[in-house]
Amino acid sequence: MRNPTLLQCFHWYYPTGGELWREVEALAPNLNEIGVNMIWLPPAYKGASGGYSVGYDSYDLFDLGEFDQKGSVATKYGDKAQLLAAIDALKKNDIAVLLDVVVNHKMGADEKERIHVQRVNEQDRTQIDDEVIECDAWTKYAFPVRAGKYSQFVWNYTCFNGIDHIENPDENGVFKIVNDYSGEGWNDQVDSEMGNFDYLMGENIDFRNHAVTEELKYWARWVMEQTQCDGFRLDAVKHIPAWFYKEWIEHVQEVAPKPLFIVAEYWSHEVDKLQHYISQVDGQTLLFDAPLQMKFHEASRLGRDYDMSQIFTGTLVEADPFHAITLVTNHDTQPLQALEAPVEPWFKPLAYALILLRENGVPSVFYADLFGAIYEDTGGDGNSYKIDMPVIEQLHELIDARQRFAHGVQTLYFDHPNCIAFSRSGTDDAPGCVVVLSNGDEGEKTLTLGDNYGNKRWKDFLNNREEAVETDEQGNGVFTCNGGSVSVWVMEDVL
Repeated sequence: MRNPTLLQCFHWYYPTGGELWREVEALAPNLNEIGVNMIWLPPAYKGASGGYSVGYDSYDLFDLGEFDQKGSVATKYGDKAQLLAAIDALKKNDIAVLLDVVVNHKMGADEKERIHVQRVNEQDRTQIDDEVIECDAWTKYAFPVRAGKYSQFVWNYTCFNGIDHIENPDENGVFKIVNDYSGEGWNDQVDSEMGNFDYLMGENIDFRNHAVTEELKYWARWVMEQTQCDGFRLDAVKHIPAWFYKEWIEHVQEVAPKPLFIVAEYWSHEVDKLQHYISQVDGQTLLFDAPLQMKFHEASRLGRDYDMSQIFTGTLVEADPFHAITLVTNHDTQPLQALEAPVEPWFKPLAYALILLRENGVPSVFYADLFGAIYEDTGGDGNSYKIDMPVIEQLHELIDARQRFAHGVQTLYFDHPNCIAFSRSGTDDAPGCVVVLSNGDEGEKTLTLGDNYGNKRWKDFLNNREEAVETDEQGNGVFTCNGGSVSVWVMEDVL
């Protein structure tokens, strides 16, 4: 089995025009060649903003770019035929496909209904007004264009427990919907931020309605049959009751023809919360290591003032490596996005070396780091900014190095605030490596690799250092790196 390596194959500002699925189909052979063997595709179904939707404003889960809804047949990324062709190309190149699942909320309802709501304190969702307001709200999803194909389920106000806009009277805010399912308060087993973080946006799905949970299980069976996907990325799980996803994951794993790879986004920098969620779902999903991503952000800003020996302290990959997806950046943390925490370009090769070449966690590579991205948007200050996310030089080589040299027992040399190193011993079948990196001046580490590595000649696979390193009979050698850089030392005879 090759080392698992995930690519998030989109970014928030990927251009509109329906090109991504075609691009993915064309990229598949090259991705396999450099060592990517799993790919996370963006939400493939129709969002409320149609052909402009990134996909997180879910409208119709059953429209994979097949129906003329919300102003277009295709999604932002292409139509259903192009999606299936892209998945087919990935599978032919031994690349597993993860689909994005956005079931926290719906947006873009077809009809209004007359409903009853209560006002909620936006900063403390446990404070719900006693006054019940009668109003109109966009809560009915009948999908008239799809006309019952694939599913005849109609969503109405009983499927939701919260909304952020009402009419007659016209008001914006957070409102608790009163119905037979929603009870006195919000769902339990959600994040405690804002008192209770069940409500996020749009028409908030209420998983206490049994018809809703059964429909979402049915959709999962349908989408697996349609796409033959290999797993899922679950969006915004901190806002969704853990008991629902425990039940949903158990169901999809039971009906899937082979075990599915599932990763969830619980975006919290508190590792205790991540571990608690993993426990709540019986360890059935991996989580993105948000604390590690924040540490990379901070380290890239502080430069030599950041203590590299502590880079993994308080991270999920340190606490529970078997449930951690490690990452450097993603669509939410890229510049001008809601969770903006960019990692400076100079530090990204160091960060990627730390997630790709260590044995702990499953690394996720970001599209914009591999291929670059240029876009414009308005910042929080109201000003417009042009962002250039450059291609990270040597990222291809680091992904390749993961498959070729990241094997065997790991030994850490995190004994200096600026220069750290680790070695991989290799196995009977595959070679190892020595990785040295510094966020300050040029660095060096004297390592003892053992008799098996005695009298060997080593070269920097990244060619950042030109000299060769020669180990003595006991396998002792002095391995170096440039300032603010990383070197991956491998035995010359395996290059």
